[in-house]
Amino acid sequence: MSNTYNGWTNYATWRVNLEVFDGLSPVDITGRELPTTSELVEALKEWAETAIENSSEPGLARDYALAFLSDVDFWQIADNVLAAYADA
Repeated sequence: MSNTYNGWTNYATWRVNLEVFDGLSPVDITGRELPTTSELVEALKEWAETAIENSSEPGLARDYALAFLSDVDFWQIADNVLAAYADA
């Protein structure tokens, strides 16, 4: 049985990409047109954590949302963001 989800590494990666990063460019995320993949990965992690922190109160739900990010393959999302930007 495959652990992939809709072509993504897993459900967490698919969901975070869809709900947080869909339609964003590297410039939107890092302020730079061509960041390195590792720079983009770090910016994606920070963006997702900040989005959760800014949209929720401290407590159990926030803790679970932040823990959900540990399952996200930010490298795959970065590759997708960079590929979409190159195709635009």
